[in-house]
Amino acid sequence: MNIHNPSKIVLAYSGGLDTSVILKWLQEKYQCEVITFTADIGQGEEVEPARKKAQNLGVKKIYIENLENTFVKDYVFPMFRCNTIYEGMYLLGTSIARPLIAKRQIEIAKFEGADAVAHGATGKGNDQVRFELSYLAQDPNIKVIAPWREWELSSRTKLIEYAEKHQIAISKDKRGEAPFSVDANLLHVSAEGKILEDPWIEPEEYIYSRTVNPMEAPDKPTEITIEFSKGDPIALNQKKLEPAQILKKLNEFGGKNGIGRIDIVENRFVGMKSRGVYETPGGTILFYARRAMESITLDREEAHLKDEIMPKYAKLIYNGFWFSPEREMMQALIDKASMSVNGVVRLKLYKGNIIITGRKSKNSLYDESLVTFEDSNSNYDQTDAKGFIKLNALRLIKNKKI
Repeated sequence: MNIHNPSKIVLAYSGGLDTSVILKWLQEKYQCEVITFTADIGQGEEVEPARKKAQNLGVKKIYIENLENTFVKDYVFPMFRCNTIYEGMYLLGTSIARPLIAKRQIEIAKFEGADAVAHGATGKGNDQVRFELSYLAQDPNIKVIAPWREWELSSRTKLIEYAEKHQIAISKDKRGEAPFSVDANLLHVSAEGKILEDPWIEPEEYIYSRTVNPMEAPDKPTEITIEFSKGDPIALNQKKLEPAQILKKLNEFGGKNGIGRIDIVENRFVGMKSRGVYETPGGTILFYARRAMESITLDREEAHLKDEIMPKYAKLIYNGFWFSPEREMMQALIDKASMSVNGVVRLKLYKGNIIITGRKSKNSLYDESLVTFEDSNSNYDQTDAKGFIKLNALRLIKNKKI
Protein backbone atom coordinates (compact mmCIF):
# COMPACT_ATOMS: atom_id res chain seq x y z
CA MET A 1 0.00 0.00 0.00
CA ASN A 2 1.42 3.40 -0.99
CA ILE A 3 2.26 5.85 1.76
CA HIS A 4 1.76 9.60 1.48
CA ASN A 5 5.20 10.80 2.58
CA PRO A 6 8.20 8.68 1.55
CA SER A 7 11.12 8.22 3.89
CA LYS A 8 13.69 7.48 1.17
CA ILE A 9 13.59 7.97 -2.63
CA VAL A 10 15.64 6.45 -5.47
CA LEU A 11 15.82 8.85 -8.42
CA ALA A 12 16.70 7.89 -12.00
CA TYR A 13 19.36 10.57 -12.44
CA SER A 14 21.16 11.69 -15.61
CA GLY A 15 22.98 14.68 -14.17
CA GLY A 16 21.32 17.03 -16.63
CA LEU A 17 19.35 20.16 -15.83
CA ASP A 18 15.95 18.46 -15.48
CA THR A 19 16.96 15.66 -13.12
CA SER A 20 19.26 17.96 -11.12
CA VAL A 21 16.34 20.29 -10.49
CA ILE A 22 14.16 17.26 -9.69
CA LEU A 23 16.75 16.07 -7.17
CA LYS A 24 16.71 19.36 -5.30
CA TRP A 25 12.92 19.60 -5.54
CA LEU A 26 12.51 16.13 -4.01
CA GLN A 27 14.86 17.02 -1.16
CA GLU A 28 12.92 20.20 -0.43
CA LYS A 29 9.41 18.82 -0.83
CA TYR A 30 9.79 15.53 1.03
CA GLN A 31 12.63 16.40 3.43
CA CYS A 32 14.06 12.89 3.09
CA GLU A 33 17.12 11.13 1.73
CA VAL A 34 17.35 10.90 -2.05
CA ILE A 35 19.56 8.23 -3.62
CA THR A 36 20.59 8.72 -7.26
CA PHE A 37 20.93 5.99 -9.86
CA THR A 38 22.67 6.62 -13.19
CA ALA A 39 22.73 3.83 -15.76
CA ASP A 40 25.43 3.77 -18.43
CA ILE A 41 23.77 2.05 -21.39
CA GLY A 42 25.98 3.51 -24.07
CA GLN A 43 24.59 7.01 -24.30
CA GLY A 44 27.90 8.18 -25.69
CA GLU A 45 28.88 10.64 -22.99
CA GLU A 46 30.62 10.40 -19.65
CA VAL A 47 28.35 9.47 -16.76
CA GLU A 48 30.86 10.17 -13.99
CA PRO A 49 30.12 13.94 -13.94
CA ALA A 50 26.70 12.95 -12.60
CA ARG A 51 28.45 11.77 -9.42
CA LYS A 52 30.00 15.20 -8.80
CA LYS A 53 26.70 16.98 -9.44
CA ALA A 54 24.87 14.66 -7.05
CA GLN A 55 27.53 15.16 -4.39
CA ASN A 56 27.23 18.94 -4.75
CA LEU A 57 23.53 18.56 -4.02
CA GLY A 58 24.22 16.65 -0.82
CA VAL A 59 23.53 13.11 -2.01
CA LYS A 60 25.27 10.51 0.16
CA LYS A 61 24.49 7.34 -1.77
CA ILE A 62 25.18 7.45 -5.50
CA TYR A 63 24.84 4.51 -7.87
CA ILE A 64 26.55 4.72 -11.27
CA GLU A 65 26.55 1.41 -13.15
CA ASN A 66 27.69 0.23 -16.57
CA LEU A 67 24.80 -1.87 -17.88
CA GLU A 68 25.77 -1.95 -21.56
CA ASN A 69 26.13 -5.73 -21.84
CA THR A 70 22.98 -6.38 -19.82
CA PHE A 71 21.09 -3.92 -21.99
CA VAL A 72 22.14 -5.57 -25.25
CA LYS A 73 22.10 -9.22 -24.12
CA ASP A 74 18.88 -9.26 -22.08
CA TYR A 75 16.79 -6.59 -23.78
CA VAL A 76 17.98 -5.58 -27.27
CA PHE A 77 18.82 -9.05 -28.59
CA PRO A 78 15.61 -10.73 -27.31
CA MET A 79 13.59 -7.93 -28.91
CA PHE A 80 15.46 -8.27 -32.22
CA ARG A 81 14.78 -12.03 -32.34
CA CYS A 82 11.26 -11.05 -33.40
CA ASN A 83 12.50 -8.56 -36.05
CA THR A 84 10.61 -6.02 -34.00
CA ILE A 85 9.63 -2.73 -35.61
CA TYR A 86 6.91 -0.30 -34.51
CA GLU A 87 4.60 1.23 -37.13
CA GLY A 88 6.76 -0.03 -39.96
CA MET A 89 9.89 2.01 -39.19
CA TYR A 90 10.84 2.49 -35.53
CA LEU A 91 13.30 -0.01 -34.01
CA LEU A 92 12.23 0.93 -30.45
CA GLY A 93 15.56 2.31 -29.24
CA THR A 94 14.14 4.38 -26.36
CA SER A 95 11.32 1.98 -25.51
CA ILE A 96 13.57 -1.02 -24.81
CA ALA A 97 15.89 0.91 -22.47
CA ARG A 98 13.24 1.96 -19.94
CA PRO A 99 12.39 -1.46 -18.42
CA LEU A 100 16.06 -2.14 -17.65
CA ILE A 101 16.53 1.21 -15.88
CA ALA A 102 13.28 0.80 -13.96
CA LYS A 103 14.07 -2.78 -12.90
CA ARG A 104 17.48 -1.81 -11.55
CA GLN A 105 15.98 1.22 -9.82
CA ILE A 106 13.54 -1.02 -7.93
CA GLU A 107 16.35 -3.42 -7.01
CA ILE A 108 18.31 -0.53 -5.51
CA ALA A 109 15.22 0.70 -3.67
CA LYS A 110 14.73 -2.73 -2.09
CA PHE A 111 18.40 -2.99 -1.13
CA GLU A 112 18.45 0.50 0.38
CA GLY A 113 15.07 0.19 2.08
CA ALA A 114 13.59 3.04 -0.01
CA ASP A 115 9.82 3.27 -0.24
CA ALA A 116 9.65 5.51 -3.32
CA VAL A 117 11.17 5.95 -6.78
CA ALA A 118 11.17 9.00 -9.04
CA HIS A 119 11.80 9.71 -12.73
CA GLY A 120 12.18 12.77 -14.95
CA ALA A 121 9.72 11.88 -17.71
CA THR A 122 7.14 14.48 -18.65
CA GLY A 123 3.39 14.05 -18.45
CA LYS A 124 2.96 14.15 -22.24
CA GLY A 125 5.23 11.33 -23.34
CA ASN A 126 5.50 7.56 -23.38
CA ASP A 127 8.39 7.25 -20.93
CA GLN A 128 6.28 8.03 -17.86
CA VAL A 129 4.13 5.01 -18.76
CA ARG A 130 7.10 2.76 -19.49
CA PHE A 131 8.87 3.63 -16.24
CA GLU A 132 5.83 3.33 -14.04
CA LEU A 133 4.42 0.12 -15.52
CA SER A 134 7.87 -1.42 -15.06
CA TYR A 135 8.13 -0.14 -11.47
CA LEU A 136 4.76 -1.55 -10.51
CA ALA A 137 5.43 -4.87 -12.22
CA GLN A 138 8.48 -5.26 -9.95
CA ASP A 139 6.96 -3.82 -6.76
CA PRO A 140 3.21 -3.10 -6.62
CA ASN A 141 3.63 -1.26 -3.29
CA ILE A 142 6.28 1.22 -4.38
CA LYS A 143 5.37 4.92 -4.32
CA VAL A 144 6.03 6.58 -7.65
CA ILE A 145 6.89 10.29 -7.84
CA ALA A 146 6.64 12.03 -11.20
CA PRO A 147 7.64 15.70 -10.60
CA TRP A 148 6.65 16.91 -14.07
CA ARG A 149 3.05 15.99 -13.23
CA GLU A 150 3.19 17.57 -9.78
CA TRP A 151 5.30 20.73 -9.62
CA GLU A 152 4.72 24.26 -10.90
CA LEU A 153 7.94 24.48 -12.92
CA SER A 154 6.07 24.36 -16.20
CA SER A 155 8.69 25.86 -18.52
CA ARG A 156 12.41 25.84 -19.29
CA THR A 157 12.66 29.42 -17.96
CA LYS A 158 11.19 28.44 -14.59
CA LEU A 159 13.48 25.43 -14.44
CA ILE A 160 16.55 27.64 -14.97
CA GLU A 161 15.33 30.19 -12.42
CA TYR A 162 14.92 27.40 -9.86
CA ALA A 163 18.39 26.06 -10.69
CA GLU A 164 20.01 29.48 -10.29
CA LYS A 165 18.19 30.08 -7.02
CA HIS A 166 19.57 26.84 -5.61
CA GLN A 167 23.02 27.20 -7.20
CA ILE A 168 22.60 24.19 -9.47
CA ALA A 169 25.17 24.22 -12.27
CA ILE A 170 23.69 24.88 -15.71
CA SER A 171 25.53 24.15 -18.92
CA LYS A 172 25.78 27.18 -21.22
CA ASP A 173 23.73 25.47 -23.91
CA LYS A 174 20.93 24.96 -21.42
CA ARG A 175 20.32 28.69 -20.95
CA GLY A 176 17.26 29.68 -22.92
CA GLU A 177 15.16 27.32 -24.97
CA ALA A 178 16.84 24.10 -26.03
CA PRO A 179 16.69 23.56 -29.82
CA PHE A 180 15.54 19.94 -29.44
CA SER A 181 15.55 17.05 -26.95
CA VAL A 182 18.01 14.17 -27.30
CA ASP A 183 17.91 10.67 -25.82
CA ALA A 184 20.71 8.22 -26.52
CA ASN A 185 21.81 4.69 -25.73
CA LEU A 186 23.82 1.97 -27.42
CA LEU A 187 20.96 1.10 -29.76
CA HIS A 188 19.98 4.55 -30.99
CA VAL A 189 19.90 8.34 -30.70
CA SER A 190 16.55 10.13 -30.82
CA ALA A 191 15.83 13.81 -31.34
CA GLU A 192 12.44 15.45 -30.94
CA GLY A 193 10.70 18.64 -29.88
CA LYS A 194 11.23 22.36 -30.54
CA ILE A 195 12.66 22.86 -34.05
CA LEU A 196 11.50 19.36 -35.02
CA GLU A 197 7.86 19.84 -34.06
CA ASP A 198 6.78 20.93 -37.56
CA PRO A 199 6.77 17.69 -39.62
CA TRP A 200 7.15 19.67 -42.86
CA ILE A 201 10.51 21.19 -41.89
CA GLU A 202 13.49 19.07 -42.91
CA PRO A 203 15.92 18.30 -40.05
CA GLU A 204 19.19 20.21 -40.21
CA GLU A 205 22.33 18.12 -40.59
CA TYR A 206 23.64 19.12 -37.13
CA ILE A 207 20.80 17.16 -35.53
CA TYR A 208 22.51 13.90 -36.49
CA SER A 209 25.32 12.75 -34.23
CA ARG A 210 25.85 9.03 -34.93
CA THR A 211 25.69 8.84 -38.73
CA VAL A 212 27.19 10.70 -41.66
CA ASN A 213 24.95 12.02 -44.40
CA PRO A 214 24.42 9.07 -46.79
CA MET A 215 25.26 11.34 -49.73
CA GLU A 216 28.63 12.11 -48.13
CA ALA A 217 29.42 8.51 -47.15
CA PRO A 218 32.43 6.74 -48.71
CA ASP A 219 32.26 5.83 -52.40
CA LYS A 220 33.58 2.36 -51.61
CA PRO A 221 31.25 -0.14 -49.88
CA THR A 222 32.12 -1.77 -46.56
CA GLU A 223 31.73 -5.56 -46.61
CA ILE A 224 31.10 -7.38 -43.34
CA THR A 225 29.97 -10.79 -42.10
CA ILE A 226 27.77 -11.44 -39.07
CA GLU A 227 27.59 -14.86 -37.44
CA PHE A 228 24.43 -15.87 -35.59
CA SER A 229 23.81 -18.49 -32.90
CA LYS A 230 20.25 -19.20 -31.75
CA GLY A 231 19.09 -15.95 -33.29
CA ASP A 232 21.70 -13.65 -31.74
CA PRO A 233 24.86 -12.23 -33.35
CA ILE A 234 28.01 -13.67 -31.80
CA ALA A 235 30.78 -12.60 -34.21
CA LEU A 236 31.67 -9.88 -36.71
CA ASN A 237 34.09 -10.60 -39.54
CA GLN A 238 34.86 -13.96 -37.90
CA LYS A 239 35.79 -12.36 -34.58
CA LYS A 240 33.83 -13.36 -31.46
CA LEU A 241 32.68 -10.36 -29.41
CA GLU A 242 30.57 -9.59 -26.35
CA PRO A 243 27.01 -8.37 -27.10
CA ALA A 244 27.73 -4.71 -26.36
CA GLN A 245 30.89 -4.78 -28.46
CA ILE A 246 29.01 -6.26 -31.41
CA LEU A 247 26.47 -3.43 -31.33
CA LYS A 248 29.22 -0.83 -30.93
CA LYS A 249 31.09 -2.16 -33.98
CA LEU A 250 27.89 -2.33 -36.02
CA ASN A 251 27.23 1.30 -35.02
CA GLU A 252 30.67 2.23 -36.33
CA PHE A 253 30.18 0.40 -39.63
CA GLY A 254 26.67 1.78 -40.08
CA GLY A 255 27.49 5.29 -38.93
CA LYS A 256 30.29 5.86 -41.39
CA ASN A 257 28.10 4.56 -44.25
CA GLY A 258 25.10 6.73 -43.42
CA ILE A 259 22.85 3.85 -42.37
CA GLY A 260 19.93 3.96 -39.95
CA ARG A 261 18.42 7.46 -40.23
CA ILE A 262 14.64 7.80 -40.10
CA ASP A 263 12.31 10.79 -39.77
CA ILE A 264 8.86 9.66 -38.62
CA VAL A 265 5.59 10.77 -37.09
CA GLU A 266 4.54 8.11 -34.60
CA ASN A 267 1.48 7.46 -32.47
CA ARG A 268 2.25 7.82 -28.78
CA PHE A 269 0.49 5.57 -26.27
CA VAL A 270 -0.93 8.62 -24.47
CA GLY A 271 -2.93 9.54 -27.58
CA MET A 272 -1.01 12.17 -29.55
CA LYS A 273 1.21 12.05 -32.60
CA SER A 274 4.84 13.11 -32.31
CA ARG A 275 7.63 13.68 -34.80
CA GLY A 276 10.96 12.00 -34.09
CA VAL A 277 14.30 11.80 -35.87
CA TYR A 278 16.16 8.60 -35.03
CA GLU A 279 19.58 7.14 -35.78
CA THR A 280 19.93 3.38 -35.36
CA PRO A 281 22.90 2.36 -37.52
CA GLY A 282 23.90 -0.92 -35.86
CA GLY A 283 20.35 -1.96 -35.14
CA THR A 284 19.31 -1.40 -38.75
CA ILE A 285 22.13 -3.62 -40.00
CA LEU A 286 21.22 -6.28 -37.45
CA PHE A 287 17.54 -6.13 -38.46
CA TYR A 288 18.28 -6.86 -42.12
CA ALA A 289 20.96 -9.45 -41.37
CA ARG A 290 18.64 -11.41 -39.08
CA ARG A 291 15.90 -11.52 -41.68
CA ALA A 292 18.41 -12.84 -44.19
CA MET A 293 19.50 -15.53 -41.73
CA GLU A 294 15.91 -16.51 -41.02
CA SER A 295 15.10 -16.72 -44.73
CA ILE A 296 17.07 -19.99 -45.01
CA THR A 297 16.69 -21.39 -41.48
CA LEU A 298 13.00 -20.93 -40.60
CA ASP A 299 10.13 -22.98 -42.00
CA ARG A 300 7.65 -20.90 -43.98
CA GLU A 301 4.88 -21.11 -41.38
CA GLU A 302 7.31 -20.36 -38.53
CA ALA A 303 8.45 -17.22 -40.32
CA HIS A 304 4.92 -16.14 -41.19
CA LEU A 305 3.66 -16.69 -37.65
CA LYS A 306 6.48 -14.52 -36.30
CA ASP A 307 5.56 -11.80 -38.80
CA GLU A 308 1.94 -12.00 -37.69
CA ILE A 309 2.63 -11.59 -33.97
CA MET A 310 5.41 -9.01 -34.39
CA PRO A 311 3.16 -5.90 -34.52
CA LYS A 312 1.49 -6.95 -31.25
CA TYR A 313 4.89 -7.67 -29.68
CA ALA A 314 6.24 -4.28 -30.86
CA LYS A 315 3.20 -2.48 -29.50
CA LEU A 316 3.66 -4.10 -26.08
CA ILE A 317 7.25 -2.89 -25.88
CA TYR A 318 6.42 0.58 -27.19
CA ASN A 319 3.61 0.97 -24.66
CA GLY A 320 5.71 -0.18 -21.69
CA PHE A 321 4.54 -3.76 -21.19
CA TRP A 322 7.93 -5.50 -21.30
CA PHE A 323 7.21 -7.22 -17.98
CA SER A 324 3.69 -8.29 -18.93
CA PRO A 325 2.75 -12.00 -19.00
CA GLU A 326 1.66 -11.78 -22.63
CA ARG A 327 5.04 -10.39 -23.73
CA GLU A 328 6.79 -13.21 -21.86
CA MET A 329 4.52 -15.79 -23.52
CA MET A 330 5.29 -14.35 -26.94
CA GLN A 331 9.00 -14.28 -26.10
CA ALA A 332 8.93 -18.02 -25.40
CA LEU A 333 7.53 -18.65 -28.88
CA ILE A 334 10.04 -16.28 -30.47
CA ASP A 335 12.99 -17.86 -28.63
CA LYS A 336 11.86 -21.35 -29.63
CA ALA A 337 11.81 -20.34 -33.29
CA SER A 338 15.27 -18.78 -32.93
CA MET A 339 16.95 -22.05 -31.94
CA SER A 340 17.64 -22.91 -35.58
CA VAL A 341 18.72 -19.40 -36.62
CA ASN A 342 22.43 -20.21 -36.87
CA GLY A 343 24.89 -19.28 -39.56
CA VAL A 344 26.65 -16.43 -41.33
CA VAL A 345 25.31 -13.50 -43.36
CA ARG A 346 27.48 -11.38 -45.66
CA LEU A 347 26.53 -7.75 -46.35
CA LYS A 348 27.73 -4.64 -48.15
CA LEU A 349 27.10 -1.23 -46.59
CA TYR A 350 26.98 1.63 -49.06
CA LYS A 351 25.63 5.18 -48.81
CA GLY A 352 22.71 4.38 -46.54
CA ASN A 353 22.01 0.99 -48.14
CA ILE A 354 22.33 -2.51 -46.73
CA ILE A 355 22.91 -5.08 -49.45
CA ILE A 356 22.73 -8.78 -48.55
CA THR A 357 25.29 -10.65 -50.65
CA GLY A 358 25.25 -14.10 -49.07
CA ARG A 359 23.92 -16.36 -46.34
CA LYS A 360 24.82 -19.88 -45.21
CA SER A 361 23.82 -22.17 -42.33
CA LYS A 362 24.19 -25.74 -41.14
CA ASN A 363 20.44 -25.54 -40.44
CA SER A 364 19.57 -24.29 -43.92
CA LEU A 365 16.24 -25.42 -45.35
CA TYR A 366 17.22 -24.18 -48.77
CA ASP A 367 17.59 -27.11 -51.21
CA GLU A 368 19.33 -26.16 -54.42
CA SER A 369 18.50 -29.49 -56.05
CA LEU A 370 14.82 -28.85 -55.39
CA VAL A 371 14.58 -25.33 -56.80
CA THR A 372 16.97 -25.60 -59.75
CA PHE A 373 15.65 -25.17 -63.29
CA GLU A 374 18.24 -27.72 -64.43
CA ASP A 375 17.81 -31.50 -64.30
CA SER A 376 17.94 -32.84 -60.76
CA ASN A 377 17.42 -36.03 -58.83
CA SER A 378 14.92 -34.50 -56.40
CA ASN A 379 11.63 -36.29 -55.82
CA TYR A 380 9.61 -33.20 -56.77
CA ASP A 381 7.25 -34.12 -59.62
CA GLN A 382 6.16 -31.03 -61.51
CA THR A 383 3.01 -32.76 -62.72
CA ASP A 384 1.75 -32.82 -59.11
CA ALA A 385 1.29 -29.06 -59.35
CA LYS A 386 -1.71 -29.51 -61.66
CA GLY A 387 -3.81 -31.14 -58.95
CA PHE A 388 -2.53 -28.70 -56.32
CA ILE A 389 -3.66 -25.73 -58.43
CA LYS A 390 -6.98 -27.33 -59.33
CA LEU A 391 -7.88 -27.97 -55.68
CA ASN A 392 -7.00 -24.41 -54.70
CA ALA A 393 -9.08 -23.09 -57.57
CA LEU A 394 -12.27 -24.90 -56.51
CA ARG A 395 -13.72 -22.03 -54.47
CA LEU A 396 -12.72 -19.46 -57.10
CA ILE A 397 -14.56 -21.45 -59.79
CA LYS A 398 -17.58 -21.86 -57.52
CA ASN A 399 -17.75 -18.11 -56.78
CA LYS A 400 -17.50 -17.28 -60.46
CA LYS A 401 -20.60 -19.33 -61.25
CA ILE A 402 -22.79 -17.65 -58.63
